[in-house]
Amino acid sequence: MPYALYYWPTIQGRGEFVRLALEAAGADYVDVARGSAAEGLGMPALLQMLERDALARPPFAPPILRHGKLVIAQTAAILLYLGPRLGLVGKSEADWLWAHQIQLTIADMVDEVHDTHHPIATGLYYEDQKSEALKRAQAFRTERIPKFLAWFEAVLVANPKNQAHPAPPTHHPAVTTARSPHLIGARLSYVDLSLFQLVEGLRYAFPRATNRALQNAPRVAQLADAVAHHPRVAAYLQSPRRIPFNEQGIFRCYPELDG
Repeated sequence: MPYALYYWPTIQGRGEFVRLALEAAGADYVDVARGSAAEGLGMPALLQMLERDALARPPFAPPILRHGKLVIAQTAAILLYLGPRLGLVGKSEADWLWAHQIQLTIADMVDEVHDTHHPIATGLYYEDQKSEALKRAQAFRTERIPKFLAWFEAVLVANPKNQAHPAPPTHHPAVTTARSPHLIGARLSYVDLSLFQLVEGLRYAFPRATNRALQNAPRVAQLADAVAHHPRVAAYLQSPRRIPFNEQGIFRCYPELDG
């Protein structure tokens, strides 16, 4: 039974964390809103999913996953469901809960990224709150990026399965996921994929600040580079299914916000 992912068709956004898990696992899925309305897909299908009278347990917003009769919203909840089914998390309940905690922390940082360009209200344009965005972005660059990346680095250091993978020098070439550190256990998990997407987004939106912070988080950089070379992920990144970063999504490149 294929998975049906409902998300906006022109941005990566929060739906990209789910897409990466489905792609890395080689799962059978449909990106509903990017399909043809003539085939019952496209934006009409997404908007119908958001009609509150259509479901007894309506989602608030995309991303939404439908699998059979089950409908799940919220990125972290979707990945909590998909992880064991796609082989992208360990088999123990402790691993599931730890992965969920890490994913929620990633979600916290994603929210802070969004608030750098929309610090006052989502209903206002960036240009309407630019002065506030400049202040918010400065604090994010100097305080929050280093703090979050330091925590992910600490998680990688604390994982006993990573002891065979010492931190590389900053000029170290990319390595495969088999030789890279992992957030949980010794194999690729959905939180590794999500951390990759977070780092990619930060490199796009705040390239200078992110590169500085990654100097002190070499294992995070190593993991992100290795995920990009995972065979299925690499194929996805080169395919038209991967929507480019743009200034309508969460990660936006406004050079003035990078300091």
